[in-house]
Amino acid sequence: MASKVTFIGAGNMAGAIIGGMIESGFAPQDITATAPSDDFLAPLRERLGIRTDTDNDAAVAQSDVVVLAVKPQIMREVCEKMRDAVQARRPLIVSVAAGLPAETLEHWLGGDLPLVRCMPNTPALVGAGAAGLYANAKVDEAQRRLATELMEAVGLVEWVEEEALLDAVTAVSGSAPAYFFLMFEAMEEAGVKLGLPADTARRLAMQTALGAAKMALASDKPPAELKRNVMSPGGTTERAISHLEDAGLRRIMEEAMTACADRAGEMAEELGKR
Repeated sequence: MASKVTFIGAGNMAGAIIGGMIESGFAPQDITATAPSDDFLAPLRERLGIRTDTDNDAAVAQSDVVVLAVKPQIMREVCEKMRDAVQARRPLIVSVAAGLPAETLEHWLGGDLPLVRCMPNTPALVGAGAAGLYANAKVDEAQRRLATELMEAVGLVEWVEEEALLDAVTAVSGSAPAYFFLMFEAMEEAGVKLGLPADTARRLAMQTALGAAKMALASDKPPAELKRNVMSPGGTTERAISHLEDAGLRRIMEEAMTACADRAGEMAEELGKR
């Protein structure tokens, strides 16, 4: 029997995951999305053919999986209001909300529940996401597979066995799209100073990043070797890479990502106290 999945929240991330699920073979009639107003639900219902409801309890009562996809700031209120329905049904809980620890979410929902925390990133909106997942001890193998299927519908999935490592996932992939957007911005500005039109420099930079990522994913060689393969001794690439190394790019990235991971841990503590 197919699993019934309910999304609590109908924002962009929920819509992206639902769309990917349907493309990967999930039946629309097995998916429900909820929101306080049908104004938020109608576009999803019309575009994807899923079920919708403004009553969280009613939707949860028929679900095998409940995906928590509301903003962290309102999560406690949402969870506590549907606690009885969740305890009666005892579904797998999957949270895509940043910063909220599994123990806190489980407590708000009444406790003793299988729960998976997911750290997705915004490229999931175009089916090219990268997500880190963590499961508490109550999640069985079948539920892990199901959580994997849900998130693989919009990209790559990697499991971590310690919840604290989701802070590292935040630094490596969750926040990382912005790192690359900054790089595109800087490359465009440099290209303009070198004489290119801004839109030409932008498209060349973005397409090159896409190509480099595809090459790296398709190869069994580490990035260091792929980098060397592009560099000819005494050539243009070698000079550019030497300049980046001399300018401390590795140190800058390490410091930035450490700051990101530290802030993720701080936010988890702050949100958990609310």
